[in-house]
Amino acid sequence: MMNGYVTVIGGVNMDISAALTAPFVPADSVPGQVTLGCGGVARNIAHNLRLMGHHVKFVSAFGGETFGEMCWRECQAVGLDLGMSERCEGMRNGLYLCVNDLTGDMIAAVADTDIISHINPEFLAARISDINNSECVIADTNISTDALQFLIDHCTAPLMVDTVSTAKAPRVIKALQQSQAKRLHSVKLNQIEALAVTGCDTVRAAADRLTAMGIAQVYITLGSEGVYCSDGVRHEHLKAIPTRVINTTGAGDAFIAGVAHAQMCREPFPDCARIGLKAAHATLLSTQTVNPDINNYI
Repeated sequence: MMNGYVTVIGGVNMDISAALTAPFVPADSVPGQVTLGCGGVARNIAHNLRLMGHHVKFVSAFGGETFGEMCWRECQAVGLDLGMSERCEGMRNGLYLCVNDLTGDMIAAVADTDIISHINPEFLAARISDINNSECVIADTNISTDALQFLIDHCTAPLMVDTVSTAKAPRVIKALQQSQAKRLHSVKLNQIEALAVTGCDTVRAAADRLTAMGIAQVYITLGSEGVYCSDGVRHEHLKAIPTRVINTTGAGDAFIAGVAHAQMCREPFPDCARIGLKAAHATLLSTQTVNPDINNYI
């Protein structure tokens, strides 16, 4: 166990995942395997960091129904500290439904995460002292622009943000533009998200635009092509580790957990991305969104 703790803020969902065992046919029923489990970008990040040996304080809003109870118990079972989280009676827990093809790549997904609006600036203000005592804080963009802006303005620990999706990635850009402090250490985006939020044509130009906004480190994941990262001075394109992909869900979450783990271990900038790639590699090899043996890979 490492000294101190890391705080992870964002979504927790009940994941309903379908893995096809036959080619996808639109508007038809296709054979496959359906699994049910606790997920969500922030929750997956928190779980990975716990497996890496960190004390993790997870900050989220859980539903008051059966799925919320199941997720609460599963988070406790993997060792997450839920002291800053809240059960929201009368609200539906976050739900995530995805369908993956024969290669493990996502065909489609739907996220029902309205409950996350409960994590607003007032919710975070009541917890800011504990948040600021963290070694590192990671938030996902499931939380609102206002909540992200509050963190950028008031979080004094190194703050990292995972942009989650093309639809939600603009939240962190708007929050940073509106903030007074402009205090954002790291952002992890995929290539589509990075080009969309910056309006750039290349990942290098996107990284330059993001670091010019005041973000200290930018990590742009490129799928099978690895990751492009920059700290405003150095630019690195690191190749992915060759992998027989079983499941792509959760690989990006593992990547940012690996980067955060490396940063807390005081690894230099480019090596943080290499450790992130190792964590993503471990997840791609697993049928689960979080590989319970991730430490064997990093």
